[in-house]
Amino acid sequence: MWFIPDGCGIFCAIVTWFLVFYAEFVVLFVMLIPSGDYMYSAINGIVFSLLAFLALASHCRAMLTDPGAVPKGNATKEFIESLQLKSGQVLYNCPKCCSIKPDRAHHCRVCKRCIRKMDHHCPWINNCVGEKNQKYFVLFTMYVALISLHALILVGFHFLHCFEEDCSSSSPTTMTLLILLGLEGLLFLIFTSAMFGTQMLSICTDETRIEQLKKEDRRWVKKTTWVNLKAVFGHPFSLGWASPFVMPDQGKADRYQHMI
Repeated sequence: MWFIPDGCGIFCAIVTWFLVFYAEFVVLFVMLIPSGDYMYSAINGIVFSLLAFLALASHCRAMLTDPGAVPKGNATKEFIESLQLKSGQVLYNCPKCCSIKPDRAHHCRVCKRCIRKMDHHCPWINNCVGEKNQKYFVLFTMYVALISLHALILVGFHFLHCFEEDCSSSSPTTMTLLILLGLEGLLFLIFTSAMFGTQMLSICTDETRIEQLKKEDRRWVKKTTWVNLKAVFGHPFSLGWASPFVMPDQGKADRYQHMI
């Protein structure tokens, strides 16, 4: 199992789970169950709980999946000979992890490994976002954005009901919990929506965030948007694209060149 023993990342991952469970608690036990409307409570409770479960499942898969780490210490004579390089082809040896670094791979100082198609290191999942776990990270941001939006809508309806009827019976603790949930929902809706958008743009253009920031020359074949999406979410298109439990079948992956 892949796991990064980074203190900051572990703390951020724990905070992420705490915030999701806090939202689940407030939605179910502060707003829905006390409302007395069983159909309204059942539908919203099931939808919110399902989205929260998928968000946490996506978080686990993104955190515990190898993002595409290059084998450490493979810069050996035997491995180089096994590559059967063409005449004039050169290799780049990463001095930090002593590995042969493929094209489009970058070294992560937190993971202490070179990661294929590394987009960035995210402390919220305590892992890099790379070739093999980008799908799970995208699903994580999408489901967190959805539960944040759902929570904001429920809080809005709750306060609207308070304006229409007398809610003086609501305790200060209840109002505080609802206000905090509203602020949490708004903050994470903005943050995760932005992350989801940038990730989808990165996938569609087949250019990682690091490559965009470094303005690296494009040395790989340009593909269509649909091909790029299938390369991340799997072949062919199916409901499995939205499931963190389905490992994407990336078909015949491009062979990375070992170049400077």
